[in-house]
Amino acid sequence: MKNVNVCIEACLACMVECEKCATDCLTMEGHEECIKLCRDCADICALCARLCARGSKFADALCALCVKCCEACAQECNKHDMECCKKCADACKKCADACKM
Repeated sequence: MKNVNVCIEACLACMVECEKCATDCLTMEGHEECIKLCRDCADICALCARLCARGSKFADALCALCVKCCEACAQECNKHDMECCKKCADACKKCADACKM
């Protein structure tokens, strides 16, 4: 991985934005997939940050999954014209870029 600290910081920032987005979308009809992906992404990002921080031998494999999850979440969030979705998509894109090996 290029820079593990950049990945950790991006994962934590993404986790926060995904949690906020999922919460804000709870009352919005038609945002079910967005909520699901945001929740999955937040969980994967949190775990990815922890594994990277401890230098786990599984960190690289989880980072690859994190990239896929972040890309899927960003794609879904970009379908919605809400501020929380825009912030989440941006954080997801940054996280995916930071976690690519």
